[in-house]
Amino acid sequence: MHWTFAVRHLTASRNITDPETRSTSMDGTDPSQLFDDTSVAPGGQPTGFQGQGVGTMGHPGRTLLSDPMSNLAMAYGSSLASQGKDLVDKNLDRFLPISKLKYYFAVDTVYVGKKLGLLVFPYMHQNWEVSYQQDTPVAPRFDINAPDLYIPAMGFITYILVAGLALGTQNRFTPEILGMQASSALVWLIMEVLVVLLSLYLVTVNTDLTTIDLVAFSGYKYVGMIVGVVAGLLFGRMGYYLTLLWCCISIFVFMIRTLRLKLLSEAAAQGVLVHGARNQLRMYLTMSIAAAQPIFMYWLTYHLVR
Repeated sequence: MHWTFAVRHLTASRNITDPETRSTSMDGTDPSQLFDDTSVAPGGQPTGFQGQGVGTMGHPGRTLLSDPMSNLAMAYGSSLASQGKDLVDKNLDRFLPISKLKYYFAVDTVYVGKKLGLLVFPYMHQNWEVSYQQDTPVAPRFDINAPDLYIPAMGFITYILVAGLALGTQNRFTPEILGMQASSALVWLIMEVLVVLLSLYLVTVNTDLTTIDLVAFSGYKYVGMIVGVVAGLLFGRMGYYLTLLWCCISIFVFMIRTLRLKLLSEAAAQGVLVHGARNQLRMYLTMSIAAAQPIFMYWLTYHLVR
């Protein structure tokens, strides 16, 4: 019993005096572990990055947005983008006023019906002047003399569809031919407008005609082309020639009476004899533009009817 009491006394004294044993027993860790685990702190947070995880890793965007240089760079980039957009809009509006396109599509069913009748039968129409309201032309739906883009656009699309129908009835339809038909019609329209613009520049005509006005007036011939091709499909080549001849004369009269108010002087617009070399050139230019419409109408339709 003395030996047993001595062994217990030595074991108890060792536990009290040995710091390693005491810390191990108090922490509840394995006594055989050589190194402490410092990867996770007691609170569940990594000990190695404690104190900086919330500021830098938790909210990385807050530091970036709070940087004055970043805010300055973003403001400068937005300013450059806005200036570039304004520059592009200004230069584009100089040649093709996109902001005015809404005016040329302000039409309704009544206007379209009356304008189609005017294009096919313009002989009885008397007043060809465009109405203005506070130095601004009224919308096409309120004035039959105002140019529009709805009829030329729909006429171009309908012409392509009618051309495909005509080629199909003759067993000549292919997607390639239809594509060539559309591209050739578009190229001829662009070339016509460019030639007219160049002629106006060379003759030095001061007019309020815009590029869109010229596109509209040049696109009205598609109405007569459609009527001629449809007549050819229904009544043969004789019906095509007679109908196209009528439409060619109609578009010639329409262009003469419309453009003379835009290109000729006020005296010529009122029916007074034209005098002077410059007015003579303007008159010849007006007649040339009007005479070119029947030529294009025949050139783009004669091969569709057999």
